[in-house]
Amino acid sequence: MTFQPLYSQNHQKIHSHNDYRQLVPFYQAYSQRVSSIETDIFHQDGLLLVGHDLEELNRAYTLKRLYIKPIAEQFIKNGGKAWPDSDENLILMIDIKSSTEPALNTLITLLNEYQHVFDPTLNPNAVRVIVTGNVPEPEDFEKYPPIVCFDGTVDRFYTEYQLKRVAIISVPFYNYAHWNGKGSMKKAEKIKVREAIEKAHKINKPIRFWASPDGVTAWNTLYQMGVDFINTDRVERCADFFKNISDMNYSIHKEKQEVSSIRRTDKLDKITSGFNGFDSGNIQLTEPIPLYSPSHLNDGVNSRLKNVILLIGDGMGMNHISVAQAVNKGLTMLNMKYTGFQLNSPLDSYTSDSAAGGSAIATGKPHNNRHISMNEDGTENFSITDYAFEKGIATGVVTLGNIADATPAAFYGHSTERDSSDLITRYLLKKKLNLLVGGGTTVFTDRRDGLNINDFKKDYEVVHDVQQIKNIADPLLCVDNLMEQAATQETIGLLADVTGSAIEKLIKESKKGFFLMVEGAKIDYAGHSNSLAGTVSEMLSFDLAVAEALKFADTNGETLVIVTSDHETGGLVLIDGDQEKGLITARFTTDDHTPAMLPLYAYGPGAQFFTGTYWNYDIANKIIELLQLK
Repeated sequence: MTFQPLYSQNHQKIHSHNDYRQLVPFYQAYSQRVSSIETDIFHQDGLLLVGHDLEELNRAYTLKRLYIKPIAEQFIKNGGKAWPDSDENLILMIDIKSSTEPALNTLITLLNEYQHVFDPTLNPNAVRVIVTGNVPEPEDFEKYPPIVCFDGTVDRFYTEYQLKRVAIISVPFYNYAHWNGKGSMKKAEKIKVREAIEKAHKINKPIRFWASPDGVTAWNTLYQMGVDFINTDRVERCADFFKNISDMNYSIHKEKQEVSSIRRTDKLDKITSGFNGFDSGNIQLTEPIPLYSPSHLNDGVNSRLKNVILLIGDGMGMNHISVAQAVNKGLTMLNMKYTGFQLNSPLDSYTSDSAAGGSAIATGKPHNNRHISMNEDGTENFSITDYAFEKGIATGVVTLGNIADATPAAFYGHSTERDSSDLITRYLLKKKLNLLVGGGTTVFTDRRDGLNINDFKKDYEVVHDVQQIKNIADPLLCVDNLMEQAATQETIGLLADVTGSAIEKLIKESKKGFFLMVEGAKIDYAGHSNSLAGTVSEMLSFDLAVAEALKFADTNGETLVIVTSDHETGGLVLIDGDQEKGLITARFTTDDHTPAMLPLYAYGPGAQFFTGTYWNYDIANKIIELLQLK
């Protein structure tokens, strides 16, 4: 008999060490779907008592009562397997603390009462019992039936038969490294640990290090090194850390990997609720994006300012930037020298939504959540585009999302409810925008106010292909549903292309200059979906748009570029990474927004006024002042 199936399972296995010390032995670990549960036993007066030392033994706490019977009950309940929805084997590791032979013989007698649960020769889904601690000599393995297998060591020689009876290799971590799990392991010690792993894998056995450090950094380090069973006394925290481990690691591969998980969210609002999610197979990136190094010739100077390009990464926090930078080995936005931080709490809460955040940046005034550039009493707050229109400056809004979603809506509409898309889009009939580009066909086809797309065609040239933007001189409404799809390697440059086309169109619209807002909408979607792959691809898509804006600023000399966010989404935390490989390990702590302080990057004339820390609504006030809109 071989325990190869234990080694071939495709998720990280967790070993509940000294499980009897959990608040609720067996059930606590079992409820976390751990792969292996360990208990210590002493043979005493014909009983197998659970405990670590003789002094703590209690005749009421027998192996049968605490583990064998509960396991059998779950096994029967699940139709002859450990889990109702999986054929993966559960391991019960028995650490014999007393004399080997009497304890082992009593154990086998007990297990034979439940052969259908524990005997793999009768049921391939049987719970596997592995004996550790006082293990018999390898030459004695044949004396014991296959209802039990044994723990092995990495440096011992086993015959072919003996090796078949070895289910796992368990070694003390301190034999290879003296690391407390904080920071990083010493290089020499890491080599020793890796050598032990390779030895176990060479004989086709999984490995576990006991007495290993027990925390996030240690778990992740051992996981990255290829340790098969993570040893822990902190079952819930360890299980929580590993529950989505495949989605917590990301790097760009030259060839697409065979992955097929879809991350979705129910946290999107009415307008964007139809988003299909992030398919890890489709959104894989096979090459990094290029970086642009700006000239800085007109950066931070007190010279004429004619144009402003404001780029908002919806949901983008500092750690989103860090993740994308690590994977791509650089970001264009990080080449912008003038940096600041913005506070972003709304009037009625501590944590902002896109409506309040976008409206503050658009109008220069704080807002309630869900409000679109409108006060609680229903009075409208003028946005930058409203002021620019009155001054004869061309205006445009581009979003890689739905045009009626909160952030773009804040730059042309007004409402006390962000889901009131009919009311919000009616403001387009005031003709204050020269350009609006995004997705959301249903915003104009599924209405309850009696309007339809033809009503908007009276004031705008309406198209459904972003390729047509440059060729139309009239005020333009482009609704292309491609803008609502998750970025892929093939479409990652879409937002940048549209940004370039929008700039090209707006320069022709007014000699007085232009204001353009560009939104990377789906950074937020990725945060809500807890998709690290989606976060990276949407961030890099957004960074390409930043590069397009900076290129124009360098050739124009009269353009201020601002890059910021409306709020952070997902509570993204970096765990570790590998700079050389472009690998990042990160996890989300929530599927909602957080009140984290947000970064801002500025470039061009007036950029020097955006350093320091200020409120999000100060951004609009600075823009209004610099463009002399009031």
